[in-house]
Amino acid sequence: MMLSDRDRKLLRIIANYSIGRNRFPTLRELQIKSGRAKDDVIAGLKLLEQEQYIELDDTGQVRKLLEAWERPGIPYRRR
Repeated sequence: MMLSDRDRKLLRIIANYSIGRNRFPTLRELQIKSGRAKDDVIAGLKLLEQEQYIELDDTGQVRKLLEAWERPGIPYRRR
């Protein structure tokens, strides 16, 4: 599954934030950086966890970054 632009942006925010600050962003920081509402950020985090890009802790915060870049999708072939 290819990530939507919004979910890809959320993944990049998490990756860049963790590199620059040596910690993962909080839910509030993700809301500010992404311009998304809390429920929308939570839905995006759950999707990233489901697709195994991140791991969340019991409180819904990012615990581990598994993959910082979107995996390549299946190339489109014309018939």
